[in-house]
Amino acid sequence: MHIGSVPLGGDAPVVVQSMTSTYTYDIDATVAQIRALAAKGCDVVRVATPDKRDTAALPAILEQSPVPIVADVHFHFERALEAIEAGIHKIRLNPGNITDRNQVDRVIRACRERGIPIRVGVNEGSIVERKDKETRAGEMSALSSDRHAHMIRLMVQKLEDYLRIFDENDFGDVVISAKSIDPRICIDAYRAISERFDFPLHLGVTHAGPPETGRIRSVSALAALLADGIGDTIRISYAADPIFEVEDGKELLCVLGMRNRDEPELIACPTCGRIEIDLIKLVAEVRRKLAAIKTPVKVAVMGCVVNGPGEAEGADVAVFAGKGKGIIYVQGEQTRTVSEADMLEALYEEAVAFAEKVERGEAQLSSGGVSIVPPDPLPRADGSIPLPVAKA
Repeated sequence: MHIGSVPLGGDAPVVVQSMTSTYTYDIDATVAQIRALAAKGCDVVRVATPDKRDTAALPAILEQSPVPIVADVHFHFERALEAIEAGIHKIRLNPGNITDRNQVDRVIRACRERGIPIRVGVNEGSIVERKDKETRAGEMSALSSDRHAHMIRLMVQKLEDYLRIFDENDFGDVVISAKSIDPRICIDAYRAISERFDFPLHLGVTHAGPPETGRIRSVSALAALLADGIGDTIRISYAADPIFEVEDGKELLCVLGMRNRDEPELIACPTCGRIEIDLIKLVAEVRRKLAAIKTPVKVAVMGCVVNGPGEAEGADVAVFAGKGKGIIYVQGEQTRTVSEADMLEALYEEAVAFAEKVERGEAQLSSGGVSIVPPDPLPRADGSIPLPVAKA
């Protein structure tokens, strides 16, 4: 399956998605945000299409977009047909909101004619029956007795009912999702649907909140599923600038070894009573400076010489800081000792120089193979040695 030019499912890499927060009919603002998301590494971008003026804007948006675009359709099937006519790359439908069989058939036929995939997404917030009072009462009663088990059962049931329509239309370009605010429900629901259905899976936690708390809520579910080989595309959803969604989605895939980095990786030791510099400030400044480098150099900032060398092993460039000075290493070899005032610029210079060597083919990234010999302990201001460190 493909979303535009992006392969999805099978052996294809996990795809990072996000969604614009602009009004889609505002073409310039929407295109600007799509480009910003793409520049950060977003593979596919979804846009909301609640009104006809939104779908009317799609041709101009598609013409300027550097990545495939998905039309999010919730209540009006006409918006799906208009988006398909505009040349959209994928449609997202919610079984809880578009239930009329004739309407769904028309959308499926239009997508089949154009070779456009459809995501069928069930969400905790819209999965309970709304129109039939008797059915709703039964579903609510079941959920009140055991929300976790019955929510998963309801998600699987709704997907089965909806996907039967696709099967009867001989349409197989389907992506499915089952989102909840509860990461535990997400984990068990996706495990259940991965066993029940043979379609690519779109992973996500719905209305996760702001990045400060939503990161934990989202990553706790997505990391568990991805580590088990479940999931073909992800969206980390925040009540914030969608740029954060892309940054965190990429980082999640990188730390799980599912995506290659295209920018520096920064590691730093946890703060403790041995630190004799403002490590938090230094790490923030290093992170800001490294943004200018486009090679995935691994940089370590360590606040002492006790645990630092061991924790920094594998880093291409590292600094071990002590009172008033720091020792800089490049791939395991000491290159210079600098004052605290010069530490930031010196570390950055070494990172840039090493990145340029990699780009010229004169050096290779460490891939975790760098061994670091601990330096002699840096003395305190009074000349005493903080802790003895055995030489290798």
